[in-house]
Amino acid sequence: MKKIKASMQDRVFNVCNTIILSFLLLIVLYPLYFVVIASISNPDAVNASKVIFYPVQPTLEGYTKLLQESRLWIGYRNTILYAVFGTSLNLILTLLTAYPLSRDDLKGGNIILAYFVFTMFFNGGLIATFILVRGLGLYNTPIVLVILSGLNVYNLIVTRTFFRNTIPKELLDAAFMDGCSNWKFFIRIVLPLSKAIIAVMIVFYGVFHWNQYFNALIFISDRNLQPLQMVLRSILIQNTMVGRQVVDENMMREIMDQERYAELIKYGVIIVSSLPVLVLYQFAQKYFVKGVMIGSIKG
Repeated sequence: MKKIKASMQDRVFNVCNTIILSFLLLIVLYPLYFVVIASISNPDAVNASKVIFYPVQPTLEGYTKLLQESRLWIGYRNTILYAVFGTSLNLILTLLTAYPLSRDDLKGGNIILAYFVFTMFFNGGLIATFILVRGLGLYNTPIVLVILSGLNVYNLIVTRTFFRNTIPKELLDAAFMDGCSNWKFFIRIVLPLSKAIIAVMIVFYGVFHWNQYFNALIFISDRNLQPLQMVLRSILIQNTMVGRQVVDENMMREIMDQERYAELIKYGVIIVSSLPVLVLYQFAQKYFVKGVMIGSIKG
């Protein structure tokens, strides 16, 4: 096959496009790179703006101090449990709700969908939610962080759109002719064909539960039930507040040490909280783009 030679305009466009995209990539990646090198650099060098392209006086002092916190492992345990059970509940509710709404033979389907969409714009508010949670006896219990965000309407709409554009009606008719029930069709045919959207929903819901902070701040007061984000916040604030307490006691040496620890922990906290999510994304990456594109653009 004869290769088509690119014109001068195409070559100029490719060069300009490569330069612009490389510049944008650098803008996106450098802050992440800086957090990594700052977390293992001497905090004095970081404060003096000497850390720019490479670590200065590398040290793992910040990670050592951070990993010695017993609360950190409690936070990891709680967040993993919240993420696993919460994502499982989210996935079950989303799939079981989105599939019927994607069927044309569901009577009143548009009305039900409109009801879900209405909740995206209007709700009872924080005070009403807090009163409801207290009235149901869910305050300061781990289950509140799991069921309070049981179904995300945006993810429901994306999943519904995926089903409508991926599962042909002819496949359903053929299955019914062979004696297949609605439940068997959903379990044996729909779910195996929906790996892409399932992976996307796992990433969406998993990241939400991993970064969950506000609900825990409002509805959880027991330290043994706090998720990782709350624990990291309290560790960071504690190191900062201790430094301020020492100021009142005029102990300058401890002030400097505490500021160093606070500076190191600040960047280490970002790495500790972000690394598991970045690892999770790598396993779902091959499904992620396909699921988002089909579920969000078609139809």
